[in-house]
Amino acid sequence: MSFYKDGKKVLSNLDSYYKQSINKEKKVIKQLTISELNEKLSLAAHLKNGDLSDERLDSFIKKYLDNTTRLHHPGYFAHQVGIPHPTGALGSLVDGFTNNAMAIYEMGPAAAAIEFFMVNYLLGKIGWKPMPTDIEKRLTFFHGGGVLTHGGSLANMTALLTARNCLDSSIREEGNPSDLVILAPETSHYSIAKAAGIIGIGENNVIRLETDPHGRVMVSKLNNALQKAVDKGKRIVALVANACSTGTGLYDPIDEIADFCSENGIWFHVDGAHGGSALFSNKHKTYLHGIHRADSMIIDAHKMLRTPTVCAALLVKDAAALDHTFEHKASYLFHEKKQPGFDFIGQVIECTKAGLGLRFYMTLAAIGEKKIERYIDNAYALTQQAFEHINAQPDFEVPCKPESNILCFRFDAGDDVQIMLRDHLIEEGSFYISCTELNARRYLRIVIINPESKLNDIKNLVTSIRQAFATHFSK
Repeated sequence: MSFYKDGKKVLSNLDSYYKQSINKEKKVIKQLTISELNEKLSLAAHLKNGDLSDERLDSFIKKYLDNTTRLHHPGYFAHQVGIPHPTGALGSLVDGFTNNAMAIYEMGPAAAAIEFFMVNYLLGKIGWKPMPTDIEKRLTFFHGGGVLTHGGSLANMTALLTARNCLDSSIREEGNPSDLVILAPETSHYSIAKAAGIIGIGENNVIRLETDPHGRVMVSKLNNALQKAVDKGKRIVALVANACSTGTGLYDPIDEIADFCSENGIWFHVDGAHGGSALFSNKHKTYLHGIHRADSMIIDAHKMLRTPTVCAALLVKDAAALDHTFEHKASYLFHEKKQPGFDFIGQVIECTKAGLGLRFYMTLAAIGEKKIERYIDNAYALTQQAFEHINAQPDFEVPCKPESNILCFRFDAGDDVQIMLRDHLIEEGSFYISCTELNARRYLRIVIINPESKLNDIKNLVTSIRQAFATHFSK
């Protein structure tokens, strides 16, 4: 194996890929069928021959990259997946090569120490007390805790497990009773209902909070959901709020919801997978006013913090709550031993866990706090400019003013046309956008997350939508 030689070929191809993408030399998205890609990439032949090295590796990487979705392309506006910083990507490479499964400290001391540092860093951003680096002092005083997980869905589920076990510590061994519910708005990420199903509460036991026409939780209506639960003899595991919602990018009123949860003794969980990154912006962290009053929060570093996928943080105000969520018995792991560091395995579902903190740390350490703040501020500002431009167009409708870097809008046509327009843009390849529903109507949706995207790209998108409608869908 010529690791260095093959590595140079891979890096050279990635460098070309990046330049092609930011210069719009290739389509932002290209979708061949599975069978076509199997043949083009010679998957069966390489597997049989074991020859993926040297020139064959070079050829394979070229073909692979040519059939990826180019997030670095300025026309990429589709989903909440960040444009990874190159240094963070190198962190993924280092982690992949060293393969330190660092949930147990002795399997990755450096990786575990960095994750510990990054969790404390985020706890500080929220306003919670960090974990002591002297592990013997852990839980001898009140402090926060947390762990990095493989994605926001897993982080949300871990938070809800923690809330459930805090509500009733017998459930972990005895199983779920039938009287548990979760309160969450209809606009919550689907991972909330999914988690309810997985952990045995049941998707039908997610009581929907009433929202305004744009999907924000209405604090004045929270008592209705509480009374509904009480009337059914239910116990509330947690109340979930959005920071921000996935569909429209709007923030729920965190501080006011915290008042309600505090008054009624309810665990308050904030899904900040996307919008939690506003903590890094002095200008926009006001959307998270009162976040320190929550009991748990998640943030996806692989969204607005430019960290390679996947890297999500689950953070809790009280580390003791998370410590008691996962208590394992395995004599080959847990026994009297020299323990200079911290085992994250007691905080998380995974037993084998990648060194997520390395890619997260290397990303932020390469960018720096001031530049990550500027990146977030610029993305939010460009979204405001996009709103103003599109809202001024007589043949477009914008349902709500954006609060983050997500913007929904609709061309003056039926729901089916919105989907057809999106499909056409994807096929043409200059733009990649998504769509969503709001108040039973279909809207086009963009996420301004690429630092290379500019207002002119938004204007060109509007022009392309008009041209596509006039050419293909107007009759």
